[in-house]
Amino acid sequence: MLKDKKYFLFDIDGTLAVDDVLFDGSRKLIDYISSIGGRSFYITNNSTKSRKDYMAGFQRWDILTEEDQFITASYATCRYLKEHYSGKKLFVMGTPSFIEEVKGCGFAVTEQAEEDVACVVVGFDRTLRYEKVEEACKLLFRPEVDYIGTNPDYRCPASFGFVPDCGGICEMLNVTVDRKPYYAGKPNKEIVAMCMEQVGAEPEEVLVVGDRLYTDIACGIRAGVETALVLTGEAREKDLDGTEFRPDYVYRDIRQLYEDFIGQRRTT
Repeated sequence: MLKDKKYFLFDIDGTLAVDDVLFDGSRKLIDYISSIGGRSFYITNNSTKSRKDYMAGFQRWDILTEEDQFITASYATCRYLKEHYSGKKLFVMGTPSFIEEVKGCGFAVTEQAEEDVACVVVGFDRTLRYEKVEEACKLLFRPEVDYIGTNPDYRCPASFGFVPDCGGICEMLNVTVDRKPYYAGKPNKEIVAMCMEQVGAEPEEVLVVGDRLYTDIACGIRAGVETALVLTGEAREKDLDGTEFRPDYVYRDIRQLYEDFIGQRRTT
């Protein structure tokens, strides 16, 4: 039940905020969770920023956070890369922030189709140039080169609508090279597991909150925890008809979730 939740795993873009604007109710819900001895985690699939970048962004909203509260797609990807590609050279299609995060894990990184590349890694690349796409294709036509994406989101919310996200960039590559990547971010259930392990959470204490059915809600379902959909990002109410990723709760926005949560707790 909602009143039993202590650990909230929030998507950010389209859920808590859009661009640099925090939605009404986001800060109140985060503060209330802390006041009851709970903890908020931020499980964003946006791989353009490092965890430190996100901490700085939340500080501008006057929300104090710690680095381990952010389980980003880029962080999850780096963990996966360290486990499977230690000592290998990687071709990385991503922002300078993401590339530095990968380099910080000890990897040699290139943006050229060099002979000793072990894996093509694709993120949400706001610095994308066609030359990068061409070099990635050269590598992906070699079957011995692996293919990893940070997250399968086709588009990212913006103030005017949406822009292509990592999944959209990968889809362009997929139809060209006839391959699909392994995605380290949501809906990979390991994202939820990383949060739960930190606090020793039981499944009934956890709620995944997001605006996308096929990433946020699917992630929670695969991890065996309850989910809440907010209609301030990609998903619309009509999308619930026939979806395989049905949330446990649906809210107009994050403020409505806050009001329902606090109301249920006050009646017990």
